[in-house]
Amino acid sequence: MAAKKRSGGKGLRIAVIDGQGGGIGRVIVEKLRKEMGDSCEIIGLGTNSIATSLMLRAGANEGATGENAVIKSVAGVDVIAGSLAILAANSYLGELTPAMAEAIASSGAIKLLIPLNRYKIEVPGTIDEPLPIQVDYLVTRIRQIYEQTFLK
Repeated sequence: MAAKKRSGGKGLRIAVIDGQGGGIGRVIVEKLRKEMGDSCEIIGLGTNSIATSLMLRAGANEGATGENAVIKSVAGVDVIAGSLAILAANSYLGELTPAMAEAIASSGAIKLLIPLNRYKIEVPGTIDEPLPIQVDYLVTRIRQIYEQTFLK
């Protein structure tokens, strides 16, 4: 599924979702901003204010916190990025609610998820790479989506 080109838009709208300490989201936002510059709009969605704050400081254009913010925001983005745990109800030690997981999974956005083997979720066949390398793969894929959508 390809992202749809919007008229008057700022390129891809990317929601980065994270919780707990916000470290994964921060790394994703930093690398996206470095690679994509201002060609995309990044929305940092945190399950708590610490995660949101870190993503904003890392370069997200906007940030919002909590269940309603996640549910409403994922409906209007082209790409959702985060760890695989954002699809699992009650992950992040219960911070990610079942309603959030359902909204993320049901969104029409392309979901690019890092397969971190945490929260008793394992993805056999994936390579257990350090987080920075996995984020590099994610950013490369977002760059490809951007080029296929906006630079045709």
